[in-house]
Amino acid sequence: MRRLLFAVNVLIAIAIVAAGVAYYWFFWRPLPQTSGSIATLVSQPVEVVRDALGVPHIRAKTLDDALFAQGYVTAADRMFQMDALRRLSAGNLAEVVGQVALDSDTESRRLRLRRIAEQIYTQLSPAERAEMAAYARGVNAYIESHQGRYGFEFEALGYDPRAWTGVDSILIGLHMFRILTSDWRAKLTKEQMLRTGEPAKVNYLFGFRDGAEFMPGGDVKPGSNAWAISGAHTWNAKPMLSNDMHLEFSIPGIWYQAHLTAPGLNVEGFALPGVPGIITGHNDRIAWGVTNLGFDVQDLYIEKINMRTGQYEFQGHVEQARGEREIIPVKGGQPREIFSWVTRHGPIVVNEAVNEAVDQTVNGGGPAMPAAPNAARRQMALKWSADQPGVFDFMFLDLDRARNWQEFTSVLSRFGGPGQNFVYADADGNIGYHATGKLPVRRTWYGDVPVDGASGNFEWDGYIPFDQLPQAFNPPNGFAVTANQNPFPVDYPYHVSGNFASHYRSRQIFDMLSKSGNKLRPEDSLRVEKDVYSAYHEFLAKRIVKAYSSRYGVNRQLSDADDLLKTWNGQMDKELPQPLITELTSNYIRKAVAERAAPGSGNLYSYQLSSALIQRLLTEQPRYWFTDYDQMLLQAFADAMEEGARMQGTDPKRWKWGKYRFLRIVSPVGSHLPLIGDYFNIGPAPMSGGPVSVKQTTPTLGPSERMDTSTGDWDASLWDLVTGESGHWASSHYKDQFDAYYNGTSFPMQFGKVEAKSSVRFVPRQTK
Repeated sequence: MRRLLFAVNVLIAIAIVAAGVAYYWFFWRPLPQTSGSIATLVSQPVEVVRDALGVPHIRAKTLDDALFAQGYVTAADRMFQMDALRRLSAGNLAEVVGQVALDSDTESRRLRLRRIAEQIYTQLSPAERAEMAAYARGVNAYIESHQGRYGFEFEALGYDPRAWTGVDSILIGLHMFRILTSDWRAKLTKEQMLRTGEPAKVNYLFGFRDGAEFMPGGDVKPGSNAWAISGAHTWNAKPMLSNDMHLEFSIPGIWYQAHLTAPGLNVEGFALPGVPGIITGHNDRIAWGVTNLGFDVQDLYIEKINMRTGQYEFQGHVEQARGEREIIPVKGGQPREIFSWVTRHGPIVVNEAVNEAVDQTVNGGGPAMPAAPNAARRQMALKWSADQPGVFDFMFLDLDRARNWQEFTSVLSRFGGPGQNFVYADADGNIGYHATGKLPVRRTWYGDVPVDGASGNFEWDGYIPFDQLPQAFNPPNGFAVTANQNPFPVDYPYHVSGNFASHYRSRQIFDMLSKSGNKLRPEDSLRVEKDVYSAYHEFLAKRIVKAYSSRYGVNRQLSDADDLLKTWNGQMDKELPQPLITELTSNYIRKAVAERAAPGSGNLYSYQLSSALIQRLLTEQPRYWFTDYDQMLLQAFADAMEEGARMQGTDPKRWKWGKYRFLRIVSPVGSHLPLIGDYFNIGPAPMSGGPVSVKQTTPTLGPSERMDTSTGDWDASLWDLVTGESGHWASSHYKDQFDAYYNGTSFPMQFGKVEAKSSVRFVPRQTK
């Protein structure tokens, strides 16, 4: 017995030691060096101080050294994320993760993102190339000095990162361009609904105005969750600026906090891992925030193209498309070779049956093209502003150094996209707003029928002049409030279309700020950012109660739910049942109106403006949609209650919104480990908020950061990420900001006074 116990104890000890060795080798070894000195490729010593959140405060004597250090420390914290993002954009993920990423890689290759990035790089100015080169040298210095200890993900997938280049930084920018402007699939949905439904109804469901656009004080209304407040409303008589950008959740998050100091540069804020400079933040004079504009910068063109020869018709003439081949390496499988035609408008992206035939014949070693074109399908080419000459301009480092509104807008005039709303505040007491981006001027369409009922087969005739884009400087009411809504006036001289948000968030932001008195502090802006009131869901609740009271039934479950809705105040609180009842009802109403517009499309229709369009429909009740709106609404209500009962039981008083709307962020690699995989993830955590509340939450996205700045006292500013600075699981900064994010608190944005928790010096490497 003693021998058995001894053997068991020995095995346990061996297991503990093995676990400890594995933890050290795979997780602890890759952690960045944060003390002492590092001999590397700087021209003069650089100090990198990290605060309690692990945020690097970089102090350099030259701009090149500052960017070198930014590249180095970002790679030290986020190397796998940087590599994954450039692979995602270039279409090289399958090379390291296998077949599961093949569809994603194929789309990236068809969109030509790497080819676009390479072309953009050749068009950069010498100064822009130098900035990207300095950042890349820092990343590569990290790669070269850390062979074999880049991080657990590289060990698990069995590869090392290749050298970083300026093209890779552009690829990261194009990744953001794609996720913020890609609506061509929605155009296909609309086109399908137009073919099978009533055009007037379908066009209504895809409208780009909701009829209640919010223009506070008659000023130009910008878009997305950002706002600037004049000193007339603040605690220290100086402007404040806030920004919380809504993007998909990930571990680590999309943003990296950093502070860069060099001659002529003192800027702090949120950077994109893999890209030099600060995207949104403040320097010692100005603050700015960015949020997505939503203007349509993609068009699909029906091309009469011979898929064998590449010849196609354009305005009565025959033109020759350019053929491009791509080889996608696949880990554990055969490489896939794809072929695409590129017309004057762009690559053929819709012709799936033909493209698959091409891929199969190439992979099988046969002829490169099918014997004859497939006349059963239309081919559509995608024109996208990101692929147009002169659109991409890397201007963020110039923005980081701007000192006033004139310099700020001068830099913005170069910004090509993705189209954004920029809000502004400065230490001199000014606030402002400007829409940006190369937004196409569409003049006329050609061909038989337009692909998209809103924009059609338009040809582009340049871009809207920068000085004619929506803008405001020191608006009289002292607020510049943005929340993704349409900022273009009804009488705007250029054709407008896009995927804009409804007025709910912008109105709630303005109402909360304007009713908070004239002593607003950054903490007050934080309170607004975490607000979960939904005017739309409260409207729907009242509308259900009104319909139910006029047609009282005996269904006890409906009666209980009706009682709950009577006293509800529209708060999308995770502990309440009413948000779930109204959201499920809204889903069934959306299906009902889509089916009425185009039979069979109920599950296809999803549109950012749908909530406001539904409210307008229920308010105006035009007879050509439904003869009995109460009946339609109560049927949706009944269907919602049945679905809720299936999910959370038959008693609606016990339902909770947070059981339906919860946050779960999954580590792309660590989550697959047996036994300990869940420790790499966050959640599931029940979430308050909804699709149109200021704290916007959906199953996949929400606020990706929060920043509340005070121009009169930069160190009174607040900020936080969703998770933390580090992508390393063993780091104390892997998810040290999540509790604050989840509970609606924040951290000091240390700028003038930095409380150092660690410090490392980069010193010039001695050469022989």
